[in-house]
Amino acid sequence: MNDLKQQLSLSIRARYPLIYLVTSEENRAEEALEEVGRTIGKEVVTWTCSRGFQPPQGDAKKSTQPEEALKYIDASDKKAVFVLKDFHPYLEEPKILRRMRDLVHHLKRSYKTILLVSPVLKIPPELEKDITVHDLPLPDAGELAEVLNNLLEPYRKSQKVKVELTQDLQEKVIQATLGLTRNEAENVYAKALITDRKFSKDDLPQIIDEKKQLIRKSGILDFIGLSITLANVGGLGKLKEWLKERGGAFSNKAREYGLPEPKGLLMLGVQGCGKSLCAKAVARAWDMPLLRFDVGRMFSSLVGSSEENVRRAIAVAESIAPVVLWVDEIDKAFSGSQGSANTDGGTTARVMSTFLTWLSEKQKPVFVLATANNISRLPPELLRKGRLDEIFFVDLPSAAERERIFAIHIAKRKRKPDRFELPQLAEAAEGFSGAEIEEAVVSGLYEAFYLNRDVTSDDLIAAVRVTVPLSKTMAEEEIGRAHV
Repeated sequence: MNDLKQQLSLSIRARYPLIYLVTSEENRAEEALEEVGRTIGKEVVTWTCSRGFQPPQGDAKKSTQPEEALKYIDASDKKAVFVLKDFHPYLEEPKILRRMRDLVHHLKRSYKTILLVSPVLKIPPELEKDITVHDLPLPDAGELAEVLNNLLEPYRKSQKVKVELTQDLQEKVIQATLGLTRNEAENVYAKALITDRKFSKDDLPQIIDEKKQLIRKSGILDFIGLSITLANVGGLGKLKEWLKERGGAFSNKAREYGLPEPKGLLMLGVQGCGKSLCAKAVARAWDMPLLRFDVGRMFSSLVGSSEENVRRAIAVAESIAPVVLWVDEIDKAFSGSQGSANTDGGTTARVMSTFLTWLSEKQKPVFVLATANNISRLPPELLRKGRLDEIFFVDLPSAAERERIFAIHIAKRKRKPDRFELPQLAEAAEGFSGAEIEEAVVSGLYEAFYLNRDVTSDDLIAAVRVTVPLSKTMAEEEIGRAHV
């Protein structure tokens, strides 16, 4: 915010005639402009089509018509910044546009500046060379901390509301609300406070879920709920250990220690072995939102639209960082990039290039978790060090891992795993993936339900034996073997 104030101050003092500030937070914009005005000794006058000039300006105080407002600015001898809110629709009217262009030369020789404030950027070609555009940044961690503390201060000694806010929890809460406007953050904090009359770590998932509204408005990314933990993932011991080691690396303590934020990882391996499940569990373990990046949705028939969609998706992800960005089956999304010039005019190659460049240069804490089934389809540029931190191969589960997977899915279906012969089940399911084991458990339950009795180990073994796993049906394809 301080950088923006400095840039606005310099632009106004340099007599830039037209400045365009893009933001939906009018109150924050007014506060910043009032501070800039006091610094450089200029009055800030605001105009809206509903209320005219505020504070009222003599004969022009009831001027709610845009043309009359521009006439008043032209005739005024004030040293002022005239803030016109939501003025962009009027710039499509030829008469208003012409009067605005006439004003440009006059403003350059005066101590007046017109500043347009709008949530959307719409500049007619006639004014492109005369307008300077700035974006009002979303609240940073310091501003959100101030909002949170101001809200909680009256309740810290209250008997009706319990505030359990340690320094570590406050940092996590603030990180969870990065990307929201100040009003949105205030609403989220207030909702968490009144839900159960306390403010504690149990409110974190609720705060993260509030970001779902932000994602829905974008229409590009999917927000995935935080319902799965790493305990629901069987096996993958080394991967879990790697993730636990980096769970705290997004904190300020890690920055002070000298650690960079983790960039991401690629999970490569056999279908149905828990790659997608693990992606969902990571966000829950780290108390971060999970976004699914569907690359197929990015492609559009209009020239240039696909690349723009990718940039918009990246911008949305960065705006709510820290966040986990899940790119599922990335091998299928970019498999045709090398021959893209002959198939789709190079669109896939350009989309891939945009994405890979961002991976290398991103500054925001967006952890990219990509999954793939076939390494031969991946572009070699994606695999080089620096774009992602690590590559894990997810193999078929071992006997011990199959036991654990059976236990998870049996418990998930409201049965006690110790009532089943887990070693026998694991032995019978050799060559099965985690997804195939789950389906075998479900099939055994269907059979027992049909016979009007509870399910047994024999039912599950029978379901396993009638299932042909993918590792056998696709045995002609080479499937590497490695343990994660």
